[in-house]
Amino acid sequence: MYHGWQMRPRMLLLSFAFLACAAVLAGCRSLPASKPEALFTMEESRGAIVYQQKCARCHHPNTTRPLNGPGLQALTKVKAMPSGAPPTDERMTYVIVHGRNNMPATQLTDDQMSDLLAYLHTL
Repeated sequence: MYHGWQMRPRMLLLSFAFLACAAVLAGCRSLPASKPEALFTMEESRGAIVYQQKCARCHHPNTTRPLNGPGLQALTKVKAMPSGAPPTDERMTYVIVHGRNNMPATQLTDDQMSDLLAYLHTL
């Protein structure tokens, strides 16, 4: 038979476990799926090639899990990028061209940038 004082540590542990699970579940959010490659426009297909050449070594396209930089799933569909800035084409272009923190600047032609931005909108 347990006395009240013996149950306290177990109740505290169960309460903590419940709160931890609730916090994890609250932080989980379902992100929109990426556009299927079979439905890409020509611009999006060219952008996927630019992405593979210039971005894929540091960014996962279909997850938010980081590689060397943040994963980019649903990048243009969320309110803020990992930096906290809104994911506008202008902001993404600025970050790509000028770099940010550990991300190096990446020089692209206007056509490559347009194609890459079109691809990023498919994620």
